[in-house]
Amino acid sequence: MHERAKIGITIGDINGIGPETIIKALADHRILSMITPVIYGSGKVLAFYKKQLSVDDFNYTQVKNRGQYAHKAINVVNAWEDNLEIVPGKPSQEAGKAALASIKLACEDLKEGVIDALVTAPVDKHTIHSPEFPFKGHTEYITQFFDASDSLMFMVADSLRIGLVTEHVALKDVAGLITKEKIESKLRIMEQSLRKDFGIVKPKIAILGLNPHAGDNGLIGTEEESVIKAVVQEQRSKGKLVYGPQPPDGFFGAGQYAKFDGILAMYHDQGLIPFKTLAFENGVNYTAGLPVIRTSPDHGTAYNIAGKNMANELSMREAIFLASSIFKHRAEQPAEK
Repeated sequence: MHERAKIGITIGDINGIGPETIIKALADHRILSMITPVIYGSGKVLAFYKKQLSVDDFNYTQVKNRGQYAHKAINVVNAWEDNLEIVPGKPSQEAGKAALASIKLACEDLKEGVIDALVTAPVDKHTIHSPEFPFKGHTEYITQFFDASDSLMFMVADSLRIGLVTEHVALKDVAGLITKEKIESKLRIMEQSLRKDFGIVKPKIAILGLNPHAGDNGLIGTEEESVIKAVVQEQRSKGKLVYGPQPPDGFFGAGQYAKFDGILAMYHDQGLIPFKTLAFENGVNYTAGLPVIRTSPDHGTAYNIAGKNMANELSMREAIFLASSIFKHRAEQPAEK
């Protein structure tokens, strides 16, 4: 085990708030006693935003040789050679290409063990989209890059942890994707992650219903009766602490979420609306189920405030802390058989 985890951080969209949140998160030098940060991006971009934000206490070291990092220092790997124009708040195809170059290089280093974990700053799905990146987001790209059969979008904020059965799909398509096999796969990833990544020996998990009132015994949709209940009953017969289907509105409204180690939501907004309501500033997006560790802030590029010194760095800082924490948990536990 390394003296401290080497955490790679992709710079994200250079015209969004990614560079600002990275600078602010790492400006507190106490973090350097915990990890060795390695930013994949551009020293020129960081210098631009350092001046833009009037941040004096942010210094970094350019990495000359792969994997040779200065400890107790901020390391920067230049992911591209071009002298790109930086226009805070303005989407551009050049920024999208730069963001992809940063991600690719960081993923290659993560795959080969040059870094221990990865934190990805937000990108613009429109400008990064290309034949090289035909994905809806980071999660799909990274899942394929590391040859994982499946992964779980796992939103984390302290003890609140919400995973999604379906992610970036149209609402009209959700019901058709709610299958026994898919729920079982996501549930299996969640349980393994709670044990391996969060150190919870016997996790207690809630599964939300798909329809209003969790179907109301078949009066409002049948997915709960025909699919979700079968999964819950089977898991409980195996001694798993799985409960559901839970009516989502009452579950969150009555504070029942606080009694569970993990919550499995059926679709994006069902999980993300309560999550961001409860943990908007400090939430982290963790991709569970991968052989590697990847976290991300739970916000986007926020072009409307880019370069204005208005971005809150808490989610970025929490993403770095979570990556470090999961690295330690994995290092302390025996390998899964």
